[in-house]
Amino acid sequence: MKNTLTLLFFLITIATQAQIQLTITDQVTGKALENVRVRPENQKFLTTNSSGIIAIPGDGIRISFAKEGYEYLEKWFEAGEYNVELTPEVMNLSAVTVSAFESERPLLEQSAAIVKVNERDFTRYNEISPVNAFNQKAGVRIEERAPASYRISIRGSSLRAPFGVRNVKVYWNDVPFTAPDGTTALNLLDLSNIKSSEVVKGPSGSIYGAGNGGAISLFSQPSLNSNSISTDLLTGSYGLMKYRLGLTQAIGNGGIEASFVSQKSDGYREQSAVDRKVFQMGGYFPISEKQEIRTQMLISDLNYQIPGGLNADQLAEDPTQARPGSVDQNSSVSQKALLLSLGHVYRFSEKTQNSTTLYLNTNDFENPFILDYKKELGFGYGARTKFTHESQLGGKALRLIAGAEYQNSWTDAQNFGNRSGVADTVRFADKLRAYQGFLFQQAELNFTKNLLFTVGLSENFSGYEIDRQIDASGGPTGVNSRTFDPVIVPRVALNYGLSAFSSVYGSVSGGFSPPTIDEVRTNEGSVNLDLEAEKGTNFEVGYRLGKEKFNVELIAYYLKLKETITTYTNENGVVLFRNAGATDQKGIEISLDYAVLRNGDGFLKDFLIGTAFTGQFFEFKNYQKGDNDFSGNELTGVPKTNLVTRLDLRTQPGIYLNLTHQYTGEIPLNDANSVYSDPFNLVNARLGYIRSFQNWDLEIFGGVDNLLDELYSLGNDLNPFGGRYYQPAPARNYYGGIKVVFNY
Repeated sequence: MKNTLTLLFFLITIATQAQIQLTITDQVTGKALENVRVRPENQKFLTTNSSGIIAIPGDGIRISFAKEGYEYLEKWFEAGEYNVELTPEVMNLSAVTVSAFESERPLLEQSAAIVKVNERDFTRYNEISPVNAFNQKAGVRIEERAPASYRISIRGSSLRAPFGVRNVKVYWNDVPFTAPDGTTALNLLDLSNIKSSEVVKGPSGSIYGAGNGGAISLFSQPSLNSNSISTDLLTGSYGLMKYRLGLTQAIGNGGIEASFVSQKSDGYREQSAVDRKVFQMGGYFPISEKQEIRTQMLISDLNYQIPGGLNADQLAEDPTQARPGSVDQNSSVSQKALLLSLGHVYRFSEKTQNSTTLYLNTNDFENPFILDYKKELGFGYGARTKFTHESQLGGKALRLIAGAEYQNSWTDAQNFGNRSGVADTVRFADKLRAYQGFLFQQAELNFTKNLLFTVGLSENFSGYEIDRQIDASGGPTGVNSRTFDPVIVPRVALNYGLSAFSSVYGSVSGGFSPPTIDEVRTNEGSVNLDLEAEKGTNFEVGYRLGKEKFNVELIAYYLKLKETITTYTNENGVVLFRNAGATDQKGIEISLDYAVLRNGDGFLKDFLIGTAFTGQFFEFKNYQKGDNDFSGNELTGVPKTNLVTRLDLRTQPGIYLNLTHQYTGEIPLNDANSVYSDPFNLVNARLGYIRSFQNWDLEIFGGVDNLLDELYSLGNDLNPFGGRYYQPAPARNYYGGIKVVFNY
């Protein structure tokens, strides 16, 4: 009876005025979706009824759709009746679209190893860092040796990273977040500044430039489906306190989004406190049907302490203690940064468009350490532009992509003595310049309906200058410079669709990674101009199946890396770098996801299980240092096996449960393979309640990390002097919080 009256109302309305009638359903089950937030442009949001139906007066309107657990959707509608399908966030691969390699296609059509991490992945855990969300994906591992001190490993690429992020190219809202010297301060971002992410695993220099590990694209552009004010509060063990305030406001066809986040904690170990404040504001402004502008501003103020590594005896005595000297010398990092960006999209026609992003950034960095005190003040700028053209060749669909990227930075860097945490007399001072740029081209040709051929190429150049102004030891001053010969990086790939829900692919891709300035200019004042760039070639095959509620992904690869850069520490604890000949890196990655129940009618709404296995069989091919021959040894810092299992339950009333188990095998901690870390099992759980009430969204949650109370390191020091391998991670700890959103 209710549905009959609803239909009669729609018929009467159609007879009197032009309107758009929408029925909104789940793409997998076909069931009608109630309480979908629907927003016609320049109007207030509406919600669907129990039959998933809504009527909007007018003709020719852009309408957005948002519902918890589903991908955001925005489309243009003329007057008439339409069925709109929303894609669940946990969905078969045939419906998941990614934009990696500058080519927006369903994942089944992509001929590369690409991982998508969405907002639901981030909110399965304690929302103080991105570590757990990325670590649940095959082939991806973020280490956190101290709170807010990240090291990203994509297929073992953290070998050369004693601190910070190396060998991986990171973008944030299409802005190159990786500095031109190859380092990335990922810890400047709060997790709330990342709504989704795409990870390209393996060399990707044909589109993204330097980095054998791969590329990570982070996105936080506002989804302006409604005007809203939001606030989050999170508290937990070890003095954790985090709060967030956010605002989303539509302006015409665009709008702005702003947020402020403050996070503090005392830390599990001595000298491991964190204090981070981040302000972000983004704007989206469509100028016309052909043009749009996006802006971003990020202001970050980060302070975190560094407890340092422990040896085996110190670990057994008290894992919460800091390395001797860390407290007295106030070993820590203070970093303030500003990033401004302007993005412009111009559509020349339905087949041709350009996207260009410009950015400026500043960086104020201080790092008192046990052995010295470093200060840096930097400024940089850069741009990335991309042209896309849809065409045909011999009657076959052809997509052409071409563009360029350029970055430049200047830094005043000074190293002082450290007297009880205060900068003493200057030891040496430099003016640093780093630059890198590349051109890229890519062609995608559909030989047949099912066969896609891709060929890509980039031409890269980079270099740096170290102008020594002061050397208190009496060493030479003046300019040291290094220019790396132009590098041409190719990629060739094929993707064949076996059916509408399965595909296979194969690719051969190249990559390179020059040493960073921090690797050439070390903390004790030496300049190692002989350090060579790493160069790699990756051979890869993969199979994907995404049918209804079941996903499978199988990938095998072989990476040949030459001039591999490894780390070691001298007797003073200074981290130094050297080339280690060549490495052979063979691996397999297996991902399985199954929706036992999806959008059910009973008390249990969703029941999802998944697993991700990573096998990394890496070894030094030829590596001799002095009288030591490490050829044939396992690659330092890389576990052979990693297995993650997930279970997610959601109920109709809004109660949910997320369980995660992660097993990490033993890890060689030195090149000689004489010391290994123990395997460990991590279990994390989160229980919560989420519900929408008219204009309000509410979530209350609590959880526990390291449920089994394992003693482990989430990131070890490799080849350290004095056996200081271990950076103990937190014991069992708890958290809880609340999120409130008012939509108006």
